[in-house]
Amino acid sequence: MIVFPNCKINLGLRVIRKRNDGFHDLQSVFYPLLFNDALEVIQSTNKTEFAINFTLSGLTIDGKNENNLCVKAYELLKKDFPQLTALQLHLHKAIPAGSGLGGGSADGSFTLKLLNEKFNLGLPTGKLLEYALLLGSDCPFFIINEPCIATGRGEILEPIPLDLSAYKFVIVYPGIHISTEWAFEQLALKVSDTFQVSDKPIETWKEELKNDFEDPVFNKYPEIKIIKEEFYKAGAIYVSLSGSGSTVYGIFRKDANVSISFPQNYFVKELAG
Repeated sequence: MIVFPNCKINLGLRVIRKRNDGFHDLQSVFYPLLFNDALEVIQSTNKTEFAINFTLSGLTIDGKNENNLCVKAYELLKKDFPQLTALQLHLHKAIPAGSGLGGGSADGSFTLKLLNEKFNLGLPTGKLLEYALLLGSDCPFFIINEPCIATGRGEILEPIPLDLSAYKFVIVYPGIHISTEWAFEQLALKVSDTFQVSDKPIETWKEELKNDFEDPVFNKYPEIKIIKEEFYKAGAIYVSLSGSGSTVYGIFRKDANVSISFPQNYFVKELAG
């Protein structure tokens, strides 16, 4: 059985306050894009073992396999469902890790959904959301996987009727790793008005939707700011850093001929809305 975890972007991102539990309250709109990893599970024929054999291909992921969210997802379910047998889980990585696109979170959440279906665990959406939150703050989004206003840590999700299929996206990842901890430390936190992107024409987003991480990230890495400037020069309607970066995306009309020259080592991909 195989599934294809997709990435997401942030349409606006306001960080409100640091909580007593160490997390931050935020406001954002999460929007899924059809740029996918591939995740396959094969049940082991060895009935005496209860372990996961996790393998990787495609783009490199730093860290040990046992710390991958796919493995963590299996371990979470295994605690409550000891009938889970040994299995082979293979992840082919296409979404750059640490890019602000949520690829790792998607992989973990899709593992939960995949195992739920493969082993007929009967977990409803609400329970899958609980497991996903144990993996990470933005993991629950990939259980719902439709445009949502996100609040709280990012786990309070309100689906919205936002359709951007009339547009196309270009994402650029310059390969710069930005520490999320560092990015949060740079923010001067303040209470912001709640925004609802579905109520605003896309032509107004340039002025209305702000990612709070852009100022500190652009100050430290001016080459990332240049990506945003080049997108607007090329006719983008809206451009933003996704998450704490370092990916920058531009939204263009579907018929636009986007011609921008980026350094050869940058990851560049055009996607349907």
